[in-house]
Amino acid sequence: MADNRLHLQHGPIDIIALVDSSEEIRKRLYSAAQKRFSTVLEELVAEMDLLKLPWSTDQITPSGIIAQRMFEAVSDAEVFVSPMAAVAGAVADEMLETMLVEAKIPELCLENIQRIYVNNGGDIAFWLNAEESFSIGVVDNPEIPELNSKVSLAYESPVRGIATSGWRGRSLSLGIADAVTVLAESAAFADVAATLIANEVDVDFPGIEKRPASEVKDDSDLGLIPVTVDVPKLPENKISMALDRGAKTARIFIKTGKITAAYLSLQKQTLVIDNNLKGGTK
Repeated sequence: MADNRLHLQHGPIDIIALVDSSEEIRKRLYSAAQKRFSTVLEELVAEMDLLKLPWSTDQITPSGIIAQRMFEAVSDAEVFVSPMAAVAGAVADEMLETMLVEAKIPELCLENIQRIYVNNGGDIAFWLNAEESFSIGVVDNPEIPELNSKVSLAYESPVRGIATSGWRGRSLSLGIADAVTVLAESAAFADVAATLIANEVDVDFPGIEKRPASEVKDDSDLGLIPVTVDVPKLPENKISMALDRGAKTARIFIKTGKITAAYLSLQKQTLVIDNNLKGGTK
């Protein structure tokens, strides 16, 4: 632990968690989180073949709790997507839920906790007590660690999950967005939505390089589907066209209640789509 935060790492899963409470309660919840975390990767690997399959209504329902969260997050998708699109967010949600269950034991009591968050590689699940808030900063390009946007979420907000996708990060993307950050009711739902919106941020332009996903990451669930590996400097009109394509999908997701808001970024142009179905560039 550092600065009262808990760091858990196993294979590709890298989690930073924080319980904002007394040291006694924090240690109790961290102990529960560590115990649950020790089973996560094995649980996912056991059903990995199923989780990598493209979502369809006739698929067998997985048995693992995290896998079930992943299935639920993609269950009404109308485009190609596998449950793996929700894996990071679903793990964050499960770790948060594990600590909340422990916190409900009478001698602890949720009233003694201000906030809890679980950050799994940028996909975040969080819980707030009354009158508390949670602030996040968005970095468009991980190679240039500057704060590009900031949002504060109050207790009254329905948002409890945040996720970011784009071609520059750890995840693979069919599109060219530097970053698409989504706010939703859970990290798993935000994870899927960010992936699908980022996939739509695209445009035809010489120099955009794409390669089969299996060549970029040999265990990718995307197989031979081309993913973005390089994007040249684009003309302003092409950037706007690409962002508008992603914004169309974001508005649909907001209208259907899947997400609350989305922030899209491409080469210094940004677009914010909120639950009033409005968007603005800058």
